[in-house]
Amino acid sequence: MDLNNRDIRTVEDVLRLLDGLFAPSADRWTEGGADWWDGFYADRDKPVPFFVAKPDENLVSYVEQGLLPVGGKVLDLGCGPGRNALHLASLGFDVTGVDLSPTAIAWAEERAREAGAENVRFVCGDAFNSPALDGPYDLVYDSGCFHHLPPHRRVSYLALLDRVLAPGGHFALTTFAAGEGGMGSELPDADFYRQGKLDGGLAYTDTELRALFAGLTEIDVRRMRDEPSTSAAFGESFLWTALFRNR
Repeated sequence: MDLNNRDIRTVEDVLRLLDGLFAPSADRWTEGGADWWDGFYADRDKPVPFFVAKPDENLVSYVEQGLLPVGGKVLDLGCGPGRNALHLASLGFDVTGVDLSPTAIAWAEERAREAGAENVRFVCGDAFNSPALDGPYDLVYDSGCFHHLPPHRRVSYLALLDRVLAPGGHFALTTFAAGEGGMGSELPDADFYRQGKLDGGLAYTDTELRALFAGLTEIDVRRMRDEPSTSAAFGESFLWTALFRNR
């Protein structure tokens, strides 16, 4: 979009205009951000805790507590190398993972082949605009995607949930937690547009998460539990975990 022209006609035009207020290096949410994520995932030996092939502790806990019925279709948003997607597939879910990064998707597909997983597929592209995401889904899971969106793209995110989440389906996420020991920026939304960057991601309070997803029924909102390196699950307390059900 040319920001010098008066060609705004739709909500999507407005969203794209707001995308353009950020420096190109800040873009980690449109297809233009794929190169940044490719660079991030290029070195598999980096000491990044969630590069390890372990599922999130909250996801494991939700299933063990019976909060998530096993089976059905799952959409894993920002799936990265597929650690949560493959865990869900091992439990009997039919899983689609989507990510902007071809490097991440190639790694996920390699892991799936090694595991012999047949009920999981990976899609490379923008979740907001991919025709390959053929919902409805019984579970939409997001581990670390939401907090990389600029404020205006929450509109796109909520619209995606409204479009693909099945009636009675579940939505779960992990995201940067504001407050002591947290990660991500706690600046007011407007400041991100003034500075043209996101400072690595946005931090949220539990009150803000409840307000943003007020159209869904809350089941659980808590800090993620820290997990030792010897654990079979990933967990860091600088993240919120949340589980909601569609009405």
